Amino acid sequence: MFFDGWSGLARVLIVGTMAYVALILLLRISGKRTLAQLNAFDFIVTVALGSTLATVLLSSQVALAEGILAFALLIGLQFALTWTSVRSSGVRKLARSSPSLLVYRGELLGENLQANRVTEDEIMQAVRKQGKSSLSDIGAVVLETDGSFSILDTPPQHEL
Repeated sequence: MFFDGWSGLARVLIVGTMAYVALILLLRISGKRTLAQLNAFDFIVTVALGSTLATVLLSSQVALAEGILAFALLIGLQFALTWTSVRSSGVRKLARSSPSLLVYRGELLGENLQANRVTEDEIMQAVRKQGKSSLSDIGAVVLETDGSFSILDTPPQHEL
């Protein structure tokens, strides 16, 4: 069906605007951590928020109040998880991965590359983005918890 009437369009405009404003307010109240670089749990919350917004916008079966409650629930759960993970090492280990060393002193660490499903080409791309031409110019490459690469320079040699 191409056009079902003006009331459906008006509902999308009104409810969409209100849901959007509510989502922005809830995200601002919840703090910067909610919008931090994505790890697995952050990604899940982001996708769920988007799905909830789409459902509220397009389904007349879902009331605006229910959508806002769903936003608050998802953001509240994310806040509770991050709050708890800061205070409990057990929850932190469950919720967050740890960084992985992939290159050390210019040498690829093959087992770590395999365990993290990272190719040498991906490492070299990250190295080139740092303006380096070879692994021998690199002290270490770390795969961070958000999936990004950190390139550490080789420490200077101390002269005796």
